[in-house]
Amino acid sequence: MFIQYLFQPEGQLLFVSVVLTVVISIVLHELAHGWAALWQGDDTPRTSGHMTPDPLVHMGGMSLLALVLVGIAWGMMPVNPNRFRSRYGDALVAAAGPVMNVALALVSLTGLALWSRAVGPIEQSTGLGNLQFFLQIFGTWNIALALFNLAPIPPLDGSAVLGNFSPSYKRWLGNLQNPESLFFAYFFFMMILSSQGHGIFDVAMRATETYLRIW
Repeated sequence: MFIQYLFQPEGQLLFVSVVLTVVISIVLHELAHGWAALWQGDDTPRTSGHMTPDPLVHMGGMSLLALVLVGIAWGMMPVNPNRFRSRYGDALVAAAGPVMNVALALVSLTGLALWSRAVGPIEQSTGLGNLQFFLQIFGTWNIALALFNLAPIPPLDGSAVLGNFSPSYKRWLGNLQNPESLFFAYFFFMMILSSQGHGIFDVAMRATETYLRIW
């Protein structure tokens, strides 16, 4: 259980860093979908009251509880694709969320890299050292969130992106009796890969280490 880190002195910083990272990142991810939808001519995000920084609106109580207990969370931004003015509105709105995660990762990791280059790594038990740790967690988790959401599996963003460019794939998804089973199969496959050291977080951590070494 993820919450066990809260009761371990050596894990409390990780717990707080992950919770803050996920809440901030999901809220901005969903707002990015909303901003893109508004740009495409759909005012559903605004009329539904979702253009707000309130995590409860975007994530809901169950998602926040799941985050604290097991480290898994989700969010939602209501949109109406029928109102999009562009032929590729579906792809643009869907891709906005992962793009936001990539941007957040670049900002946090670039800031950490420049900071570390200027003064070097700081002992983690200090306030500034804890902030450096948080920046690394923030960057790594946002890379992982972007990769996870870009998978072409419903209800993830990648399925809307691919469906917008491939009508046959969109029709195939529409004919599925139980599309949720695809997501659970994908999630199970990711767990298997993770146990072998090749999961999304493993890729994200290696990407973070490589990016920081470049600086």
